[in-house]
Amino acid sequence: MSQTSRSSIPPAAVAAPFLARPSVAPTHRQILTILGGLMIGMFLGALDQTIVATSIRTIGDDLNGLSLQAWVTTAYLMTSTIATPLYGKLSDIYGRKPFYLGAIALFVFGSVLSGTANSMYQLAAYRGIQGLGAGGLMSLAFTILGDLVPPRERARYQGMFLAVFGTSSVLGPVVGGFFAGANTIFGITGWRWVFLINVPIGLIGLLVIWRVLHLPPIPRVEHRIDWPGAVALVIGLVPLLLIAEQGRDWGWGSGRALLCYTIGLVGIGLFLLAEIVARDDALLPLHLFRNRTFAVSSGANVVIGLGMFGGLATLPLYLQIVKGMTPTTAGLTLIPFTVGIMTGSILTGQLTARTGRYKIFPVIGTLLMGVGALLFSRLSVDTTLLVVFADSLVFGLGLGFTMQPLVLAVQNAVHVKDMGVATASALFFRQVGGTLGTAVFLSILFSTVGGNISSAFARLAPTAGFQAALADPAVRADPANAPVLAMLSGHGGAGTAPSINDSSFISALDPRLARPFLDGFAQSIDLVLLIAAVIMVLGFVLTLILPELPLRNVSGIQGRIDGETVAAEAAASAEAEESRTAAAVGRGPDHL
Repeated sequence: MSQTSRSSIPPAAVAAPFLARPSVAPTHRQILTILGGLMIGMFLGALDQTIVATSIRTIGDDLNGLSLQAWVTTAYLMTSTIATPLYGKLSDIYGRKPFYLGAIALFVFGSVLSGTANSMYQLAAYRGIQGLGAGGLMSLAFTILGDLVPPRERARYQGMFLAVFGTSSVLGPVVGGFFAGANTIFGITGWRWVFLINVPIGLIGLLVIWRVLHLPPIPRVEHRIDWPGAVALVIGLVPLLLIAEQGRDWGWGSGRALLCYTIGLVGIGLFLLAEIVARDDALLPLHLFRNRTFAVSSGANVVIGLGMFGGLATLPLYLQIVKGMTPTTAGLTLIPFTVGIMTGSILTGQLTARTGRYKIFPVIGTLLMGVGALLFSRLSVDTTLLVVFADSLVFGLGLGFTMQPLVLAVQNAVHVKDMGVATASALFFRQVGGTLGTAVFLSILFSTVGGNISSAFARLAPTAGFQAALADPAVRADPANAPVLAMLSGHGGAGTAPSINDSSFISALDPRLARPFLDGFAQSIDLVLLIAAVIMVLGFVLTLILPELPLRNVSGIQGRIDGETVAAEAAASAEAEESRTAAAVGRGPDHL
């Protein structure tokens, strides 16, 4: 082909090799089909959170390690937290589908292992594997939704995700309570089905998503994976989370604690250095923090994670231990919490779609979460369920007002090529807060509950009702009361904090003897929730300074298509200009 004829080729034809496999925006029907597949993956992650939270007391009692439940929760949150930005970055480079399938496969594998655990430490390790998969279930689902739907129209499809979340929130406590309350099912201990139920659901999800999740290809650009950043992130987070969990036993100023602080800080420093070196290939590109919306949202997500998981980790314990509910009843009691989340999310989605405004919702949401946590901090043994319902509704409504707008703000503020890493980062910071919050809050709870129980015994022991229980022959003859009677008679001393690794004995005690235990747990839970309320004040301030940008009317996929088109036209124009210049030079200066 001559240079002259080549210069006359239309730009679209010159662009064809650049596009290789041209992107095509999916139709509304294709979007619905894809979202149907995503809903199965989201259902796995959402169901797991509620079903395990409902069953953890039974699991801890059976494995003789209730006070070690923070290991189980922290291991899951820790691995999912570390994996989340990896999924976001890798999916930006290689596409969403393979990593979403891999996330489901890892989650199912971890579920099988968790169903075979014989100790709390073993269960924590297996939950860590499960968390590696969970890190991709939520983040990639939100990222793919951002790929498919413009921010302004997202409320049109958001109801489907909310239906999944709401269904799992209601089913989780019921199913978890059923499994936890059953001695055996098909010859297997009941609580083990809390994890094994994920296997058939996950296999269905793998099949469906393999068949329906077909997204336009992401343009292949040469990248390198930021493995140094990933390793440094692990080095930085693991010791800090470890001391958050074990600080009450080791001592916050002990040698082991100081070693964890040092290694953690060094790891965070190495992570920042690795991200500076990696530049645009970084696991968490630091240039995103120059975007004020991203930076403020990240801080707000950390704070919201602290408050949210602090409440979610302690409320089931209050209902089951203090109020004496079964896991199923405790789960159903938190339905108003779910109703609040769904109501808040629906309202924010619809109003955002109509008005294009979103900042007001996290401002109101963090305020409601703070008020809800403050109301929760007044719970006692005698608090009525009506009060619990009302408090749950307030806290849930605040959470519903907050979660989606912050993710939406981040997705709307960054370039479409960073959609995956930005969405994953938003969830990453929320999980960092949640992981730290769970570890720290449960550490506070279990480090204070022994002293509160002892104080409650000292306060209630002289009362007429307690003395009458001690003098009652029927009470003294009941073997269930023997541990408390032995403690009070001097075997261990009345001031010694009782062991709470297995709290199941409390429900069998005479109510008068059980009262100090219940008061002690209630006081420690109140302290945790009061701290959560104080933390939410910072969240409120951060949402107040969050910038509000006009919402784009272009989806992530369409944005990439537009970007490809512009790049292709620029390349074609440059090549055509180069051809004209070369042709002119070839004909000599007389033709210039």
